[in-house]
Amino acid sequence: MSKEKVTLSEVAKLAGVSQSAVSRAFTPGSSVSQKTRDRIEAAAEELGYRPNPIARAMITGRSRIIGLVVAYLENQFYPLAIERLSRALQARGYHILIFLAENQEDDVTRVVDELLDYRVDGIITASVAITNDLTTRCEDAGIPIVMFNRGQDDNRLSSVTSDNLAGGRTVANFLVACGHERIAHIAGWQGSSTGRDRARGFTEALAEHGREPCAVLDGKYSTEVARQLARELFGSAYRPDAVFVGNDHMALPVMDVLRFELGLSVPGDVAVVGYDDVPVAGWPTYDLTTVRQSVNRMVEATVETLLGRVEGHTEPTRILIPGDLIQRGSTRKLDPFGT
Repeated sequence: MSKEKVTLSEVAKLAGVSQSAVSRAFTPGSSVSQKTRDRIEAAAEELGYRPNPIARAMITGRSRIIGLVVAYLENQFYPLAIERLSRALQARGYHILIFLAENQEDDVTRVVDELLDYRVDGIITASVAITNDLTTRCEDAGIPIVMFNRGQDDNRLSSVTSDNLAGGRTVANFLVACGHERIAHIAGWQGSSTGRDRARGFTEALAEHGREPCAVLDGKYSTEVARQLARELFGSAYRPDAVFVGNDHMALPVMDVLRFELGLSVPGDVAVVGYDDVPVAGWPTYDLTTVRQSVNRMVEATVETLLGRVEGHTEPTRILIPGDLIQRGSTRKLDPFGT
């Protein structure tokens, strides 16, 4: 037999307090004495009472739920970021509601519509784009959006990304300094700001050295596409001697093709550089040189930006987090003394 739900008024009666006192006791940040809180919590435990966050949201206008829309969980960078976003938000009294979406306009619109129905306080989008119409609807509903690891030309949107232009430039300067002559780029998806900015920084820096890449190909952030491009690029005698791959998720299978399908030495025949510094990149099997995206700093900036917007303290902002080049065994070692 089903048991009827315990009501807030029953808890108040047993604890000998008002219903508003019970409500405050279960609202993070609300003022209630410790003695009263202890009585209410004891009564709630005895009765088996659980607060209803949706009902509370209808009364207070605040659900303390943050919606997260993500499209690219295959990349190890995102599960790690989601875990840390969730922990950081929980530490501030918020919870995270995760929705998966295809990186297509109709699917993203459907997911955000569902989040609006849940009365979320704010939305974080990871690796997805937002249409102008969807931005307007969220703005009209008073729900701020922060784009994580993706940027967009809309002053109403906040974004937190690594400095992708600078990261691409760093890779180009490093590979030139290592003495490479034929440098290719298997880019991230050119429909994304991250893919475009890394490619742009890379090619602009090469141009400053009087160079141009021997190939720039769109890897679409796909492991299968990256594998096929690696076969095409390096399957002939006139192959590149270095390749910058738009993220580690593609760079690792590119290394597999070079070593195990084509029999090439990394870095003896080909140097490989990635982007992100996911945990697997540091494994001895790959030992991948890569640009590190500082997950902790990006998460901290995202949480601070979003909650500042939720609480009405800040305006939309765009934050760039610098990333360091982590040199490992997939590239030649630079001699700091030039000898």
